[in-house]
Amino acid sequence: MREVLSVSAPGANTTTHRRGWLQSSALLIIVAVLAVFAWLSPLFLTLMNLGNVLQQTAVVGTLALGLTLVLSSGGAQTLTGGIDLSVASTMGLCAAIFATQVSQGSSVGVAIVLTLLTGGAVGVFNALAIVWGGILPLLATLTSMNIAVGLEMVVTGNASVPVSTPLQDLLISSGPLGISWLAWAFLLLALGVIFSAQQTVLGARLQAVGSHPQAARAAGIAVAHYRAGSYILCGVSAAIAAIASVSLLSGSSPGANEHLLMVIAAVLLGVVFSRRLVPTLAGSLVAALFLSLIANGFQLINVSSYWINGVEGVLILLVVSLTALLRRRQSRRTLHV
Repeated sequence: MREVLSVSAPGANTTTHRRGWLQSSALLIIVAVLAVFAWLSPLFLTLMNLGNVLQQTAVVGTLALGLTLVLSSGGAQTLTGGIDLSVASTMGLCAAIFATQVSQGSSVGVAIVLTLLTGGAVGVFNALAIVWGGILPLLATLTSMNIAVGLEMVVTGNASVPVSTPLQDLLISSGPLGISWLAWAFLLLALGVIFSAQQTVLGARLQAVGSHPQAARAAGIAVAHYRAGSYILCGVSAAIAAIASVSLLSGSSPGANEHLLMVIAAVLLGVVFSRRLVPTLAGSLVAALFLSLIANGFQLINVSSYWINGVEGVLILLVVSLTALLRRRQSRRTLHV
């Protein structure tokens, strides 16, 4: 026993040190990037601009929160554990449903209900295919992504549907501190979801399902139900993001699936803020804000927005490579012990 302790303790300390180095490096990069943008543009750190960034994060941030729930319940292996590639296209379909319903004379309340039901229906489809159908999440959600894109084109004729409602006017109007109500609503939603995940039994069980599924089953937790619920919640989050998108764009427009890369980037970048290097809601929120700040900074210094996708890709590759390396080394030490 003494030999085991003498071997495992240094390995654990080394892994913890490398993890701390990764997290510290990520924070330093964020601070450095913000400092550069603040130096190049005096408008960058103004309250008005930061409020605008928070508003622009509402769509991607809400989608990232939903995707994080799926990844958290599915575990570290996204191919066999959990992933939802349909989240952005589901938002596009939900936005199309909301806009077309309003344009055809339905009340805002009816449009909201149908939008939420649409997002939930896609989530149910994914849950049935993955949890009970046994289809790999990557393949199942790729299929539902294509279905959602096709249905959106059928509903809208692959054209923009402009709408204007009192709800949209309210969301984009200025609230406290000159920040829009949409930004405040997104912030309250994010904080509420994070609090629920960290402080409630439901959140603890969802994390247990992803981290230790066998132990969760032994404890009497219905693992399949929680995994299915995460996909349904992800679909509902896409519906909520659709309402935010319609408010920002004054209607629905094709191309919602373009948000997918940024959503995945936010979730994967958020991993570096976790002690166990796993997706967390708080980490996804911080990463989504960081990516929005990068996009906003490029706009303020007149750099082409085409660079944004390249930056996101590089960040994803860097973070995934580093976290995979740390996990492999940690697994090797565990097997060695």
